[in-house]
Amino acid sequence: MLQNDCTLLKPSALITQFPWPSLVGLKVLDLACGSGRNGLWFLAQGADVTFIDRELSALHIEHSNAHKLQWDLEANSAPLLPVEAFDIVLVFNYLHRPLLTQITASVKSKGFIVYETFTWRQAEIGRPRNPDFLLTENELKSAFANWQPLHYFEGQLSEPHLEHVSFKAQLIAQKW
Repeated sequence: MLQNDCTLLKPSALITQFPWPSLVGLKVLDLACGSGRNGLWFLAQGADVTFIDRELSALHIEHSNAHKLQWDLEANSAPLLPVEAFDIVLVFNYLHRPLLTQITASVKSKGFIVYETFTWRQAEIGRPRNPDFLLTENELKSAFANWQPLHYFEGQLSEPHLEHVSFKAQLIAQKW
């Protein structure tokens, strides 16, 4: 049974509205997962989900197909992501450029990357403002240029349930 105290946090429409094939049994990585809202959606669809974050206190889940790893991904001592281990890798609201090579390598052939994070324009309206955490124009698309893009968006997003506006880039792409 899925249990999470953050039931008010809905998964991103980017994943719930995408026409996924059957997710049963797929290996999913929710990287820098926070509350796990997106990984929990995949778990509910029958996927086997690994949740990684430096702090997992916001993630309250007990399920045989949920695996929690408390790693500080930005520490020099952080373990490397396993190579070709995941069918789908999710990254939301997180950017640590040195990890991009590991993220790419962790996706199986024909697997998917789902990435959504803030662009440089976010600094004009709010946080984050540090350029280390903000994508430059077309940076996300360029980072996965050798993949088959299935969805790409870069611009202003409105999240009505949060009464929030932000500037983000979104990508769903398949590894060849």
